[in-house]
Amino acid sequence: MNNKHIGELVLSTEQIKVGVRLVADKLNQQFVGEEIIIVSMVPGGILFSADLVRELTLDIKMDYVSCPHTPGDSNNSSNIIYHQNIPIKEKHVVLVDDAIESGGTMKRVARYMAEEFGVKSLSIATLFVKPGRVDIPYPQYFAYEMENDDMLVGYGLPWQDKHRNIPFVSKLIK
Repeated sequence: MNNKHIGELVLSTEQIKVGVRLVADKLNQQFVGEEIIIVSMVPGGILFSADLVRELTLDIKMDYVSCPHTPGDSNNSSNIIYHQNIPIKEKHVVLVDDAIESGGTMKRVARYMAEEFGVKSLSIATLFVKPGRVDIPYPQYFAYEMENDDMLVGYGLPWQDKHRNIPFVSKLIK
């Protein structure tokens, strides 16, 4: 693995584990006794989704959605790709991604899922959020709020479609 883009550590593997548990605890409390549909934003949300669902004590079903974007671009207009492999009408849906950076893509996908499919509720779960994000009018469950909008890599976050598999989050060195 080429490490020239991996800078200062932001979240260690242990902090990620703690963060996953924090988000899972929030969801377990919010939806106690309910079934939820976890819809993972792919590819970025795959790692967090996998870790998160293992900590959930709820009945869950899983699906995925994709909306390719450039990290940090709040004006994403690419197609939302969702095949609806399981019914979500009148269900509690939780969109799961690694992070909310600018928030533009998540806002579009959340609105699309909530308005087009008649869900009972829609929530968002991420490991962390950044301060410069757009307002997203749905409940958000996250473990960490970053202090700044630095570009980050690892744990699902890419740079030039690489470095998603790094087990920690670090600052990007361009």
